[in-house]
Parts: sequence; structure tokens; C-alpha cells
Amino acid sequence: MINVIAVDSIRTLSFSAVYGLSLVFFYALAALLFFFPTAFVSAELGTGWPNRGGIYVWVREAFGKKWSFIAIWLNWLYNVIWFPTIMALIAGVIAYLFDPALAENKYYMCGATLILFWGATGINCLGMKASSWLSTTGAILGTLLPMLFIGLLGMVWFFQGKPMQIQFSWKEFFPSGLETGNLAFLTNVLFGLLGLEMAATHAAEMKNPLRDYPRSLFVSAGIILVTIVFGSLAIAAVVPKEQLSLATGIMQAFQIFCDTFGMSYLLPLIAVAIILGGLSCVGAWIIGPTKGLLVACEDKSLPPFFAKTNAQGVPARILVMQGCLTTLLSLLFIFLPTVNSSYWILSVITAQLALVVYGLLFAAALRLHYKKAHVKRSFKMPGKTWGAWTICSLGIMTCLAVIGFGFLPPAQVPYSSPLIYELILVFAIALSICIPIFWIERRRK
Repeated sequence: MINVIAVDSIRTLSFSAVYGLSLVFFYALAALLFFFPTAFVSAELGTGWPNRGGIYVWVREAFGKKWSFIAIWLNWLYNVIWFPTIMALIAGVIAYLFDPALAENKYYMCGATLILFWGATGINCLGMKASSWLSTTGAILGTLLPMLFIGLLGMVWFFQGKPMQIQFSWKEFFPSGLETGNLAFLTNVLFGLLGLEMAATHAAEMKNPLRDYPRSLFVSAGIILVTIVFGSLAIAAVVPKEQLSLATGIMQAFQIFCDTFGMSYLLPLIAVAIILGGLSCVGAWIIGPTKGLLVACEDKSLPPFFAKTNAQGVPARILVMQGCLTTLLSLLFIFLPTVNSSYWILSVITAQLALVVYGLLFAAALRLHYKKAHVKRSFKMPGKTWGAWTICSLGIMTCLAVIGFGFLPPAQVPYSSPLIYELILVFAIALSICIPIFWIERRRK
């Protein structure tokens, strides 16, 4: 359940729905080339180095403090860029309780995003006890149940022979030219499968990690893939692709289902559940990556100013810095032409930075296979040296390929100039990587 809650996200469903039936093909490919390799690597590193810090510690043991600081900086930064997108989803769902047209209003989306984010930050400043109940309950009621429910409604719709926006056939299963025009969305397909490394550190606590951890991985991976695939197919089946909103696609689908099946009274309850799930997700991720930066402060990779914690042990100064950056990023909802374009540009930058971090994760696992072979791991990647090379190489190549796909402007979110779109991505990624390098060089001198 820790794996499921860490990975499953309603936010991913609209991106996947763009592909229609082909999304099943893409998720099968992503599971083989990325999802399962991530699980195996995280399990080995998590049982070998189960202490606090996660990716920061693993990359530090493999390549030293310089690269570990770059990794944890990007890990933190891509979460900061992600916050406006998940808050936009919550704001869009709230709009459905009052006026669905507000979901396309740039000023409403920006204002609601900021209010929701700073509210969640304030709760996290009170300590883990203040937010833990929201995270656990909200993840189950607001993420898993809505995903299972929309998948069930999609199946009922299919078996009752209702009008379908997609066709179920082998021809539609494999990508066509239309889907390849939206290859950029694969960045968010992979991003929707990130998070297994969060639970890997608990593998060492199992009675029999060699037997039980792989079993738990396959069970949780099955739940994750089924909920994402069926939920995405349900949206694709009823929402016309040209009308699909990346921010509120799930509510568009729920409204169609509820209106057709005479269950309109359920729509407010579904909206409240999704809002609760989104806030629980944010509550977990607002504080999580800051702990990695706190370890970087203790390693003197960051100024000691940021290591200061409040009475509840929360790195409040890091949270405030995080909030200020999120505020600036949320202004994109005002300055870019549409909510869809703002939502997408933040999403693709988030996913590309995340895949850079996961590329470092795979490289660290391969390096530690030789450099720290003496460190005992309760779980090891199958296949010994040959298996380690295969798993890590697949992960690295997949990350690089999908980062490249992100530079192709998607047909679903048209931009006036593909060059400007690509320059925004290049500038954002280059700046994100150059900041920690500049800081490291400054401290070295």
C-alpha cells in the first residue's frame, strides 16, 4: 500500500487518455523498460543503504557529494515545479462544485493554486502529526477509490454499448501517426510511474526481503497499472480528445458518466474526494523532498541557514523558499495563453527533471554494484552482474529517450512557435542544473 499510494496519481490520467487505446501499449512498454527496473534498483539500494536521505545517499556513495547534491537539488526542484500542476488539478475540481467554466479562467486558477499551496505548507509547518492523518486517509479515499470507480463506470459504459470516443481493436492498440504526434506526453506517462523508491527503504524491515519484497512489488505494480490504465481508458472513452482538459479531464469524464447514469448527486462527493486526495498527495510531497535537502545541509552542501528547523523539527526555512518559488511558477497561469498550455509546460519540465534524477539513480546502482560490492543488501537485482547491466541500461536509455520526446510540441497543446516551446524547456533544464553546479564551484573556491 505504501508503493501504491506513493505512485498512483489521478493527475496522470488525462495525459494518458490522449493516446486512446494505445495507452495500454505505452504503459506495457513503460512497465517493462522503466517501472520494473526502477523497482529492482530501489529495492537493492534501499536494503543496502536504508538510512535517511534516499537518492541523495545512494548517489553520494556512488559518485561523491557533488553529484549527490545535483541529484537531490533536482529531486527537490522538480517537486516544486510539480506543485502548481497538482494544485491546478485541485482548483479545477473545486471549480466543478460551483462553475466548471472557472477551470479555464487563468486568474482563478492562479489565485486558487496559491491559496491551496500555502495552506498545505502551513499545515506541514506544524509537524508530521498534524498532516499524517490527511495523507493516509486522503490517499485511499481521494485517489484509489475515484480511480477504481471511474474504471468501473468505464466498464459499465462499454458493456452497455454506449457511444465510444475510442475503438477497441488491434489496429488502435498499436500507436499510429496521431499518437506519435503526442509523444511528448510519454514524459508524463513515465512521471506517473515514479515513486517506488520512497518505499524501498522499508524492504529491510521485512521478515524475508528476498521472497517478500519482489512479491509486494508485483502486487503493488499490478494495482498501480490496472488503476491507471482503466481510469485513463474510461476518460478516453467518453471525453472527445479535442475537448479534453489536461487539468480537469477526470471531472469531465465523471460529469458525463453521472449525467448519463442518473447519478448527478454523486458529482459533488466525487469532487470532494478528489480534492482530499490531491491535498493528501501534496501534504506528503511538500515535506518529503525537503528532508533530502536537510541531509545536504548536514553534509555542508547547502548553507547552514537552511538547516534550521522549528520546534516541531520541520525545516521551515526550506519550506518558505519552496513556497516562494512555487508562487513565481504559478504566475505562468496568467502569462501563458491558456490554462492547458501553462499546465503542460510545468508538467513537462517536472517530468524531464525527474527523469534526469532517475538516470542518475540507475547509474548509481550500476556503479555501486562494483564500488560497494561488499555492502550487504537484503535484496539484489536478479541476474547478478549481467542482470545489473541489463536493468540499469534499460532504465538509463528509457530516461534519455523520453526526455528527448518531451522536446516535441504535442499536437493536443498547440504552441504558436515550436522553437519558443523548445527554448523554454532548454532554458528551464539548463538553469535547473547550472544552479547547483555554480553553488558547488563557489563553495569549492
